[in-house]
Amino acid sequence: MNTIDLKFSKEEKDQILEEIRYYFETERDESLGIIATESVFDFFMDTLGKYIYNKALDDTKTWYAHRMDDVEADFYSLYKPVP
Repeated sequence: MNTIDLKFSKEEKDQILEEIRYYFETERDESLGIIATESVFDFFMDTLGKYIYNKALDDTKTWYAHRMDDVEADFYSLYKPVP
């Protein structure tokens, strides 16, 4: 079960599944069928998905904070000197 509810288009999921099959074929010399490939996908989504999702949120939060610092500096540059 995908606990973080990420939505992939059919094309995206097909590409991911193909990459999983390719990895197992080239790196482990194992041939996976559709069900096994889906199981590997589900396992990693359930296990790692929430960590990757949270890391992406942290990175976005950091990026946004830097952008807001820039906006604040831009606002200060608009002030006119007062005698």
